[in-house]
Amino acid sequence: MCRVSVIEHTDVLIVGLGPAGSRAAAEAARRGCRVIALDRRRRAGFPVQCAEFVPALLGQELAGLEHVTAQRIVEMQTFVEDAAPHVKPEFPGRMIDRGRFDAALVTAAKEAGANCRANTLVAAIEPDGTVVTSAGHRMRGAVLIAADGPRSRVGAACGVVNRDIVETRQIMVPLVAPLASTDIFLAADIMGGYGWLFPKGGVANLGVGVAPAARQSLKPILEKLHAALIDAGRVGAEVMGLTGGAIPVGGLGATVARLGNTPVLLAGDAAGLANPVTGAGISAAVISGELAGEAAARRVTGDESASDDYAEELRDLFKPALDRALHRRRELLAGYDAGRTPSAAALRRGWIAYPEYWAA
Repeated sequence: MCRVSVIEHTDVLIVGLGPAGSRAAAEAARRGCRVIALDRRRRAGFPVQCAEFVPALLGQELAGLEHVTAQRIVEMQTFVEDAAPHVKPEFPGRMIDRGRFDAALVTAAKEAGANCRANTLVAAIEPDGTVVTSAGHRMRGAVLIAADGPRSRVGAACGVVNRDIVETRQIMVPLVAPLASTDIFLAADIMGGYGWLFPKGGVANLGVGVAPAARQSLKPILEKLHAALIDAGRVGAEVMGLTGGAIPVGGLGATVARLGNTPVLLAGDAAGLANPVTGAGISAAVISGELAGEAAARRVTGDESASDDYAEELRDLFKPALDRALHRRRELLAGYDAGRTPSAAALRRGWIAYPEYWAA
């Protein structure tokens, strides 16, 4: 006999339970939808693959950040090569505990009524939008939301791929003295990226991001930066943790698609919403996730304009800033491609702290 594979049906099916997926799940569930949300991780928020800085704007978008805040940030210091730092005052934000942050968002989604399933690996996405797990479980939503990061499996099934990526490597180190700024390190040998020192009380996240062509330089560049900060008496030698990951830096991608008759909404990194210069993406993930959940709920009730409205709102909110950042990024990389070493002036023009970045 031929066994028929049973498909589990739901209103909204979400792949990924980071900030975008969790917010989408909570919003769709609050609007009365049956929601299933899948995540490959065993534990929400872990492993942490994030520098954990959140600009103050997100505090206006999402309540409850206080209990996951490790430290407040008041300014930004930018070091270009060996020059004295440029200080940008009134650059408020906070360093968060990303693991606790993600876990809290998943809890909120569950409390709203979403069926959140951890440790569930997606093995395939079929042409009609059916999701198949590694355990052979098949499920389909009236709406499918891709919130599965920069290398989105759902996005790939739709032909939407983030082709421009930055690779990162980050360690946690002890701070010798308190720090209330985000420190940025720009140098010609950090191709297509930058270094950072982000404080979290008595420790700090110290990391580097580079273009894929320079991936082999990640470890030595980070070791060199760590050694320089040890010599300057700013951090200790102990390495208390190691992480890394990919960041999409190609600007806003497709935010809506279809698989057969299944409408697909892409959110967060899956939609290319991370800033191509800074790599910042938490705020955009939270906002786009909530909007995706709202749009999905509208689609479930038969409102076919919801997808176009979602795409338009994301363009209005994010495209101007992402386009500027992408232009600045490409300016810098064009110099490398032509065999030129970027000058200090070029590095400044490519970073958000300087007036040159914002010039026409």
